[in-house]
Amino acid sequence: MNNENTPTIRIVAIVGSVRPGCHTKMAIDLVVDELQGKPGVVVDIIDPIELDLVLPGQEETSDDGEKIRELVTGAAGVIISTPEYHGSYSSTVKMVIDNLGYPSMLSGKPIALLGVAAGSIGAVKALEHLRSVCSHVGGLVLPGPVSVASVHKVFDGEGNCLDPAIEKRIRGAGTKLVDYIHNHICPKMAMEEVARGGSTEQ
Repeated sequence: MNNENTPTIRIVAIVGSVRPGCHTKMAIDLVVDELQGKPGVVVDIIDPIELDLVLPGQEETSDDGEKIRELVTGAAGVIISTPEYHGSYSSTVKMVIDNLGYPSMLSGKPIALLGVAAGSIGAVKALEHLRSVCSHVGGLVLPGPVSVASVHKVFDGEGNCLDPAIEKRIRGAGTKLVDYIHNHICPKMAMEEVARGGSTEQ
């Protein structure tokens, strides 16, 4: 149970695939479950399958773009998941990033990355490319992205992880992000609050 002294930390989790029953969603669901079990943490999920997003240069036809920009703006951190497609991250992830504006709402945000792949080496290439893009728009990409190899063997049809060690590693992406926020973002916010309000000591 939260108490009055526990700060609220908002995390945005981005689902990087719109394929029904995808392993990407199964993996990030574990992270979301881990985050929701932490005191003071609130998770907002950006699932593109539920959104009407547009290509760069197109006129927005709904308020979904503004909605996700507001969510990311208000977040203390972001976790982005992606499958590896053709040696890179998914076009779904790029669509979300492109709808986060310029300058990007990801700028200055700590970002944890999670990638899944059917191959034995995991989503290494996808995560490398995604790290480059997130860094380019000003995101603070955390080291040690989580890559899940042979993902079709890791989850069953109900989304249950069959390997406890891999499940712990996936969930660890959320723990690492919250720890970073507690250690680096929360102290900064507290100092800024003191600077705005001034010292109460006489």
